[in-house]
Amino acid sequence: MPQLDKIGAGVWVWIQPDGSSGVSNAAVIADDDGLTVIDTLMVPSQWEPFRTALNSLDIPVRRVILTHAHIDHVGGTSAFPLAAIYGSAATSTLLTQPPMTAAYKAFMPAFAEEFDDLEVRQVTHVIDASAWLTPRIEVRLTAGHTDGDVIALVDDAGVLFAGDLCFFGVTPLAFQGDPATWADVLDAIADLQPRIVPGHGPVGTSADAHALASYLRFCTEAEGDPSRIPPGPWDTWVERDPRDAINVERAAMLARGDAGIPPTMLKAIGMA
Repeated sequence: MPQLDKIGAGVWVWIQPDGSSGVSNAAVIADDDGLTVIDTLMVPSQWEPFRTALNSLDIPVRRVILTHAHIDHVGGTSAFPLAAIYGSAATSTLLTQPPMTAAYKAFMPAFAEEFDDLEVRQVTHVIDASAWLTPRIEVRLTAGHTDGDVIALVDDAGVLFAGDLCFFGVTPLAFQGDPATWADVLDAIADLQPRIVPGHGPVGTSADAHALASYLRFCTEAEGDPSRIPPGPWDTWVERDPRDAINVERAAMLARGDAGIPPTMLKAIGMA
């Protein structure tokens, strides 16, 4: 069972074990005016315990930062009805669209019964430039996993909250991303802080980020053939199948100018 783990003064993480499809992480930072939540998990069985743990801190939640728009990070926004919701322009646009409930059920059947009643709040404050959001929290716009990734840094705690730019011990999913760009971004941010909180998997370091960058570059070099990914630390990562195939297919499609959703991903979500 996840719990709030304090990793610095006024900084807690909520790490969900396994980190596979639909099982993401969240975090919270305390400022003088209240709490800032980073990502909100997906379905009630995940975010209700998280909200209960936050209530035990007896500090109001003032803000939610969404690192991107995928449902496993935004599904719990309704748990914080009085908080301002911060996200990139791309995240704001995506959250105005109807939820892809049938696709969620096909891709994450373990949570199928919880998807019907999800109410995702829209972004109330668009992050349109890198800036200090609070005296403790710096947000930066980037891309790689999606076109609208946001990372958050807390310098005084030595922590980078990377969202799904980082998967540690879990195979990444690039169906909307650009593996080559993503790898370059990882190399650029890996050493910003000594500890990195990923979107999926345990808290890690720059070494984990650089390993992920290497995997993504091999996906790019595979020219659509997942068997060309060589052995490496990713051999122990969960969910290699079907994610290897999705990632290399996406990279090959981008190389020939096709930015569509890989057919392997469409099959995984029941749309092909």
